[in-house]
Amino acid sequence: MTTTDDVAGENLDKMKANLARVEALTERLMGALGARKPVNPSLSAPNPELFQSAAVNYWAEMVENPQRLYEHQLSYWGKSVGHFVEAQKAFVEGGFKAPEDSGAADKRFSNPLWQTNPYFNFVKQQYMINAEAIRTAVEDVDDLEPKDKRRLKFFSDQIIDMLAPTNFLGTNPDALERAVQTDGESLVQGLENLVADIESNGGEMLVRLADESAFELGRNVGASEGKVVFRNDILELIQYAPRTEEVHATPLIIFPPWINKFYILDLKAENSLIKWITEQGYTLFVVSWRNPGAAEGRFGMSDYVESGMLEAVRVAKEITGEKQVNAVGYCIAGTTLHMTLAYMKAKGDKSIKSATFFTALTDFSEQGEFTPFLQDDFVDGIEEEVNKYGVLRSVIMSRTMSFLRSNDLVYGPAIKSYMMGETPPAFDLLFWNGDSTNLPGTMVMEYLRGLCQKNEFVTTGYEMLGEKLHIKNVTIPLFSVTCETDHIAAWKDCYRGFTQTGAKDRTFLVSQSGHIAGVVNPPSKKKYGHYTNTDLSQDAEGWMAGATFNEGSWWPRWEGWLSKRSGKMVPARTPGGAGYEALCDAPGTYVTLKPVV
Repeated sequence: MTTTDDVAGENLDKMKANLARVEALTERLMGALGARKPVNPSLSAPNPELFQSAAVNYWAEMVENPQRLYEHQLSYWGKSVGHFVEAQKAFVEGGFKAPEDSGAADKRFSNPLWQTNPYFNFVKQQYMINAEAIRTAVEDVDDLEPKDKRRLKFFSDQIIDMLAPTNFLGTNPDALERAVQTDGESLVQGLENLVADIESNGGEMLVRLADESAFELGRNVGASEGKVVFRNDILELIQYAPRTEEVHATPLIIFPPWINKFYILDLKAENSLIKWITEQGYTLFVVSWRNPGAAEGRFGMSDYVESGMLEAVRVAKEITGEKQVNAVGYCIAGTTLHMTLAYMKAKGDKSIKSATFFTALTDFSEQGEFTPFLQDDFVDGIEEEVNKYGVLRSVIMSRTMSFLRSNDLVYGPAIKSYMMGETPPAFDLLFWNGDSTNLPGTMVMEYLRGLCQKNEFVTTGYEMLGEKLHIKNVTIPLFSVTCETDHIAAWKDCYRGFTQTGAKDRTFLVSQSGHIAGVVNPPSKKKYGHYTNTDLSQDAEGWMAGATFNEGSWWPRWEGWLSKRSGKMVPARTPGGAGYEALCDAPGTYVTLKPVV
């Protein structure tokens, strides 16, 4: 029979052990933070002039129209005081009972205590009142440029999300309950998770989204059979093993984005686009871009065209003995493939028979959710960063992308990992998402200045390799896949650029879902449908108004289009050939490269 003294002794021993762990973790934390290479401050917030302009505007409004300001303030004060009085009344009349909560559903506040406990209910309701007051104040700023107004809204929303009571231990009932249930073990484990994340990210706090120990490249992700048949300083070219007795004569090359790694198209067998394409009877080549370090910071857009895309096309032609290939460009690689096609047109090179684009932007006149980060203050900060390190470090890109969806990709995972002490889930997509890459400094600045800011490719023309490239010179058969809820490359913006190409043979469709799930959408899942419309003479809204919705994946529709442009059937080809003997098995070496910065 356990005595009270025994229990007390066990608890004391556990507390001493946890304190010892905390002390050791604190030493590790200090060491990790000491190794941090600070991010340029201008990449963490907008130029102070933005907030100064908003403050001046707000003050001018108060002088010119004090009644409007008083209405705002009195409304906020009235709601705050009324909320306090209501909470007091509920407590006095109903005992330990929260007032009625009729607020909108928010998954951050799913714990019943947010509704039933007076303390948590009061904190939540006051947070909602505060958030509404900030949003109203921002909405009523009148004399800012539209871009500045959009930026002000974005950064004020970031502040609102950061200050949510769920992000703090003392006002998070889930974390407090877990701490009590585990005798504080969850908090110690959370500190362990925090320290591990900071150590693995060079001193930066970048929350880990997936259990990395659950995945191994070449074993359960990126595991389709193939060989690296060519390598240069910027890419490895993988030729995948055939899965049919015969294949189409014209080979297919996929150019994935170099912002992340290619195996998003080969996560696991049941959703692998790479595997599916080979099962349809194609000789498939896929580029694996080098993860650049400081020594590769010199790579520019022209290198990705000349040493990247054109070289991959040359090698695929030599290996297969064909005069032409079909090509796919995903995201930034789709943008670059457009430029490559314009360059090939100028040179009379007909090596690419048709091109497909996955979520590819070419017209940057509308910058969408990236508007806050594409103004001069941020781009100047990026330029300082790349001048210092040679590359735009992966931690900056990861952080920027995450804050576009901060509650889902920053605060939610951080709460579970650091306050609840949970191990991240074994989710292959999130594992890939965390396996980010650096970007070469030269390429970054050329892309940001010439394409994103000046929009030269669809206006005056983009100077590259001695030619002035323009989207109207992209004239081969084209197929564009976009995604309905894509927050990185909005489908309407992709459409606007696509309709400016000079091609007569053009197909455009919109898949349901977002930037990744809308593309990685195997037919077997029967999950997301897609919209089609052959009339590209209208604007985006008109196109969608006349579109037909189709159940199921767009993959078979695209393959039907591709097969008509892929030649006769020939005996299946094994990877490699004379002069292109296999260098190693897929997924290759560049995909695992840890660059030195």
